[in-house]
Amino acid sequence: MASEDITKLAESLAKTKVGGGQLSFKGQSLKLNTAEDAEEVIKQIEEFDGLEALRLEGNTVGVEAAKVISKALKKKSELKRCHWSDMFTGRLRSEIPPALISLGDALITAGAQLVELDLSDNAFGPDGVRGFEALLKSPACYTLQELKLNNCGMGIGGGKILAAALKECHRKSSAQGKPLALKIFVAGRNRLENDGATALAEAFGIIGTLEEVHMPQNGINHPGITALAQAFAINPLLKIINLNDNTFTEKGAVAMAETLKALRQIEVINFGDCLVRSKGAVAIAEAVKEGLHKLKELNLSFCEIKRDAALTVAEAIEDRSELEKLDLNGNCLGEEGCEQLQEILEGFNMAAVLGSLSDDEGEEEEEEEDEEEEDEEEEEEEEEEEEEEQQQLKERGQGEKESVTPKKILDSQDSTPVPSPPVDVATFLAFPSPEKLLRLGPKCSVLIAQQTDASDVEKVVTTLLRISSVFKDETPVKTAVHETTDALMKKAFTSATFNSDAFITSLLIHMGLLKSEEKIKAVPSLYGILMTLNHMVQQDYFPKSLAPVLSAFVTKPNRALDSCSFARHMLLQTLHQL
Repeated sequence: MASEDITKLAESLAKTKVGGGQLSFKGQSLKLNTAEDAEEVIKQIEEFDGLEALRLEGNTVGVEAAKVISKALKKKSELKRCHWSDMFTGRLRSEIPPALISLGDALITAGAQLVELDLSDNAFGPDGVRGFEALLKSPACYTLQELKLNNCGMGIGGGKILAAALKECHRKSSAQGKPLALKIFVAGRNRLENDGATALAEAFGIIGTLEEVHMPQNGINHPGITALAQAFAINPLLKIINLNDNTFTEKGAVAMAETLKALRQIEVINFGDCLVRSKGAVAIAEAVKEGLHKLKELNLSFCEIKRDAALTVAEAIEDRSELEKLDLNGNCLGEEGCEQLQEILEGFNMAAVLGSLSDDEGEEEEEEEDEEEEDEEEEEEEEEEEEEEQQQLKERGQGEKESVTPKKILDSQDSTPVPSPPVDVATFLAFPSPEKLLRLGPKCSVLIAQQTDASDVEKVVTTLLRISSVFKDETPVKTAVHETTDALMKKAFTSATFNSDAFITSLLIHMGLLKSEEKIKAVPSLYGILMTLNHMVQQDYFPKSLAPVLSAFVTKPNRALDSCSFARHMLLQTLHQL
């Protein structure tokens, strides 16, 4: 290590904060690659008597450095809080699991009894969960009260591993007479989707002591929401539920509303941007009216709620003296509806709790309302079809063994398997799902490429988006998506009539990253296309001249990209290496 580097490290460590049993290296941007790099950190850990909290966030720790830090931690039996978020910046995903295993083994050896474990903002993916799986199952976590895993890219696979580890921890700790009593669970921005959420819901139902659950931006639809609702019903101490930016629809909202009626300690409900729509909002309003006397915040913003339903919500909060904020922004009230809403709250002397209505979408015309109802029916039909197909696959032993349908959380039901209907390319492209893609067989990539006109840029973009929309971290689906994408895009880019510039422009428009004069609806989630692009840009057929354009638009601030930060990071990292 160069002398100037040692001097710089010493200056950073001089800022280390010590107090109240806490040793903090937070935000010092230390680059700890080798044992030598970590010498000063180790020294301070070793010399700290009664270490109860260690903050390593905002630094970057390599495998070798983690091993030597672990040796120092093996003697710290009093450690209770590990603030280890954002401590693998710039590391390869393959480096993170062994580093976590070393640190976790140290805590187990030390006989630590953790109260808080925060590994948020570490893009470790499903494999990273394996890195702290043993720790979660060990006596070191029998006392765990707060588990924070925000923005880690766990995916469905990681969610299932995590759920299994929590159940095992509860089982083992119960056998010792002190069951795991987890209070706070945070796992936003992880692409858990329905299967990951359902697996975690089963664990929540077993634990039963949760007070706060934060799972925003996870691509969860009504089956997963229903599973969570059933689990929340047997966690009577719940105070905060944050499921912002998932997709309830009426079914999920009604299920959650029924659960809310049974919860007496609720203080914060954040269902913003969850598409609860009017019927769901009315169901939630009924739950608020029947109880929830401790409610402090209700967020139903950007949920496609119409005027009458919004007014029903406002009427439901009468006599809720603890309420501090009601957020109904971004719905469809119209100018008159906004005024009526304010009048109702003024009548309760509660006008101050109403948030801004500046992004109100305006009252919809009858024709638009009919279209919305048709869209909702189509969405629910598609979801039901996918659920039925998944169930059939599981019954034939082809589904994922660990996946549990929402109804199986509290009870089990038998069903008779029925033959799956045949799938062709047109059916898959009309209503894409992972199961349909796999059922197209080993020739799915050839079939889709053959039936797509490579000279039609819009057709190629639409087909690519539909293929990528079914992307999952599971190997069979991921492989099928990659192979199908390769066949399609190789055909397109090698075609003499294909316009590459027009392709990237159209793709960015459909992704919502570039504005268009025409009204084009952006895809609901960018996760699949970002992960598919991450594969695509590394292939020989992809024109390297398009990489700077793609990089520029993916780098720009965008709400849709924020909800897929792991996939965005992966793509930008790949583009940077080209």
